[in-house]
Amino acid sequence: MSQNISKSKELFSRAQQTIPGGVNSPVRAFKSVGGTPLFMKSAKGAYMYDADGNRYIDYINSWGPMILGHAHEAVVAAIQERAALSTSFGAPTELEVEMAELIVSMAPNVDLIRMVSSGTEACMSALRLARGYTGRNKFIKFEGCYHGHADAFLVKAGSGLATLNIQTVPGVTAGASVDTLTAPYNSPEAVEDLIKQYKGEIAAIIIEPVAGNMGCIPPEPGFLEFLRNICDKEGIVLIFDEVMTGFRLAAGGAQERLGVRADLVTYGKVIGGGLPVGAFGGRKDIMECIAPLGNVYQAGTLSGNPIAMIAGYTTLKTLKDNPDIYTALDEKTARIEQGVRSVMDKTDIPYVVNRLGSMISVHFSNTRVRNFADAAAADNARFNKLFHKMLDRGVYLAPSAFETWFVSSAISDEDVNATIAALQEGISEM
Repeated sequence: MSQNISKSKELFSRAQQTIPGGVNSPVRAFKSVGGTPLFMKSAKGAYMYDADGNRYIDYINSWGPMILGHAHEAVVAAIQERAALSTSFGAPTELEVEMAELIVSMAPNVDLIRMVSSGTEACMSALRLARGYTGRNKFIKFEGCYHGHADAFLVKAGSGLATLNIQTVPGVTAGASVDTLTAPYNSPEAVEDLIKQYKGEIAAIIIEPVAGNMGCIPPEPGFLEFLRNICDKEGIVLIFDEVMTGFRLAAGGAQERLGVRADLVTYGKVIGGGLPVGAFGGRKDIMECIAPLGNVYQAGTLSGNPIAMIAGYTTLKTLKDNPDIYTALDEKTARIEQGVRSVMDKTDIPYVVNRLGSMISVHFSNTRVRNFADAAAADNARFNKLFHKMLDRGVYLAPSAFETWFVSSAISDEDVNATIAALQEGISEM
């Protein structure tokens, strides 16, 4: 079974003449899974349509932000109305204030929020702020957690680097990464050892509270609480990278869902409603160190862009006013998990399903997957085969074993049933 993708092949050939690798973000190249990347033409609700007219049930959802589904009517209408007033000012607007007030009303422990234009920018700025606040330079990140492509973060960063098997990144100098300390995800012992080794030198610990860049890997019970306690004890700023989890796992993100307080939080994805937006926020005493209140400099011409703000505001307001969306998302994703297990349990293929809320991934492994080493040791060649089997049946998964799947509220019970049927057929052919 296969679909006609002649137009995508033609477009990919053209793209390679003017765009490095033919794509503007590496994982889109299908280099890990093989084959030709599909060029999309439109999307609506739970479905994407490629340049050849093929329809796909979408489990990427633009890597998370389309939580309400594609081309949500309220979001589209708000963008169209706002665009008529101008697409950018380079000056403050009332909408930025309304967006900040909305985020602060939804997210726990966020006193002040600064808008930026991407998750990378948000994480880079939050780290700089933590360093400025503490007067320290070193920070701890976790193997397989991706915090954007700023130089200091591209150390054991999972995600696209893992997909492309890039171990070291040319262009990132030793000086840029010398203060980056890494520990295995879900390992309190490794964190304790680093803090003892670099006593009084560590400015921050940054973590994806639910990892999504080595597949979906939830925190072990007590792990985030351990980080909170040791950060309090050692005067370290705890940063939650909620670019993926923020406003997706709950109206207040992972902080609300998991009940652990962060000092700083970074956001992206959902807060842009599909447009390029990021943000960082947190405790007032830390945030007041950012310019123009303090001397930690951060700026951006398009920060608070009105089109991005209205898309994000409309999305967040919809989520805030309809909390049952989260209940329905959890139920739908639980049904997907149950369906995957029902199919896989009838085979002799070892597998692990990791899920928290509407984030889910399947690892072909006979051991628990609780960190990057576990994810990397899985049979990812088998996942690559499954990816194409599902694609041929109109189900679009992330083109990498190291990426989580995202579920939107637009997906129907019929879509879930079709997904499980496609999985059953695909697995039977492997």
